[in-house]
Amino acid sequence: MTDATPIAAIILAAGKGTRMKSGLHKVLHPIAGRPMLMHLMESVDALGPAHKVVVVGSGRDQLEQALDGTGVSLAVQEPQLGTGHAVQQAEAALSGFSGDVLILYGDVPLVTTATMARMIERLRAADAPAAVVLGFRPADAAAYGRIIAGADGVIDRMVEFKDADEDERAVTLCNSGLMAVRSADLFALLGRVGNDNAAGEYYLPDIVMLAAADGRRSAVIETTEDEVAGVNSRAELAAVEGRWQDRRRAQAMADGVTLIAPETVWFAHDTVIANDVVIEPHVVFGPGVTVSSGVTIHGFSHIEGAAIASGAEIGPYARLRPGADVGEGAKVGNFVELKKARLGKGAKANHLSYIGDTDVGEGANIGAGTITCNYDGFFKYRTEIGAKAFIGSNSALVAPVSIGAGAIVGAGSVVTADVEADALALARGRQEIKPGWAKRFRDMMSNRKKK
Repeated sequence: MTDATPIAAIILAAGKGTRMKSGLHKVLHPIAGRPMLMHLMESVDALGPAHKVVVVGSGRDQLEQALDGTGVSLAVQEPQLGTGHAVQQAEAALSGFSGDVLILYGDVPLVTTATMARMIERLRAADAPAAVVLGFRPADAAAYGRIIAGADGVIDRMVEFKDADEDERAVTLCNSGLMAVRSADLFALLGRVGNDNAAGEYYLPDIVMLAAADGRRSAVIETTEDEVAGVNSRAELAAVEGRWQDRRRAQAMADGVTLIAPETVWFAHDTVIANDVVIEPHVVFGPGVTVSSGVTIHGFSHIEGAAIASGAEIGPYARLRPGADVGEGAKVGNFVELKKARLGKGAKANHLSYIGDTDVGEGANIGAGTITCNYDGFFKYRTEIGAKAFIGSNSALVAPVSIGAGAIVGAGSVVTADVEADALALARGRQEIKPGWAKRFRDMMSNRKKK
């Protein structure tokens, strides 16, 4: 925004969210691993607002905790008497503020910074509209309020569906509820809004017609239905999650990431994927993942809180938990789980292993079925595996323990003491063979069964 006029944002989040049937406040339900309200806040913050006010009601304590330290002011709407009444509750928090106000909804989380900026720019246009309304054209207009406007976007009137006549209901331009208004106009107009309607509530859109009665026109700009999708139920939450994921997948592919089956890959809000990464079907990213160029992630892998260096190969069916750090060219294979573990450059853990609280050196090889025993029921302990060490299959490394560089641990060993560099460690019972014993045992048991 090039204009020096300050911006404030009022975000309405006072609704009870009863259709969610949840003890968690509606706007705190996650999309891509982050509360939907925080998605909206991030878009608002990109405008550099002078003030942010969240209007709360039901579930106030949860929102206070979630917004602590974010620089947001809270305004309380109690009782809840409609959207106009909700916005009025922010007046005290914006006392002395002179600028442009965005009115947004905490349960409409996908509105972009670019769209918010377009609303403000239209408000600041030469014809100085009293308000700017964000409209959209849904596939099914259903019971949305209609906006009757000219080709130039100047609003003639806005009408609720229940009050619309046949011609008005045929209009496809609908009201999203999002608005931009100058602070000097907003609260003065809201003070004139009445509640002479079936619900006895004070409706925010009424300010458009009140301004029109004063001879001042308002304007509408349009966006897509997806951007203003709201969340009032679990089904709508899933639908908005799907829209967010579709947008993120498209961006990943535009940035040079290969998604073999895009619809099966799920990103977190902060997933960072470099170009020339190949992601096979059914991969899920939790928060805190960074993937460098040239990585291949095979199908059915789950990755969270992990860093993967260039050229590494993950999966299929791998699980990287928080603190996993996979080095350049390293391999995490089938049914391998890493947790707070570093796998050095070129190191391999190819099959059926748990590597937790461990540092694995460059070029080391972890055999199938290896377990680092990092927990004694009370505390966690670390395991150190040196460069080019070889851990035989089905070994258990009981932490704290250190395996030196170049050392070999024989298959089936239970290692409880440090192993020096280049040594061979064997920690298993001596094999004993008794010729003919198995046949004699079977014959004896068969005879017993016959009796």
